[in-house]
Amino acid sequence: MSLTVLQEAKPPFIPEGAHAMTIVIEYPPGDPGTPPHRHPGPAFGYVLEGEMVFELEGEPPRVVRPGEAFWEPGGDVIHYQDGNNRDDIPVRFTVTMLCEPGKPMLEFVSEQELQAKGWSRS
Repeated sequence: MSLTVLQEAKPPFIPEGAHAMTIVIEYPPGDPGTPPHRHPGPAFGYVLEGEMVFELEGEPPRVVRPGEAFWEPGGDVIHYQDGNNRDDIPVRFTVTMLCEPGKPMLEFVSEQELQAKGWSRS
């Protein structure tokens, strides 16, 4: 048996009744990904193939490559980018998200909020 720890994170409190969802996302070459959004709970991911540009509020954008993990705390933190960093190959990654009861798993951020929080992008 072999066990490799990909990441460790201390997620915020998870409320009773929360649910989890694990998905696989694939973007074609050059796809910018999901528009700026947030998740109500933490999200943990792993890049399977290709390269993803990953940018969270208050952090500089970074490239996540196959075999590398990423996570976000959820809540009010804006997820600015998750698109394909390459224009010649697709990117495919998996994400497990925890969601508070009664809240959508993904909420798009309004243009007004993006402008108001422009200072928080690195």
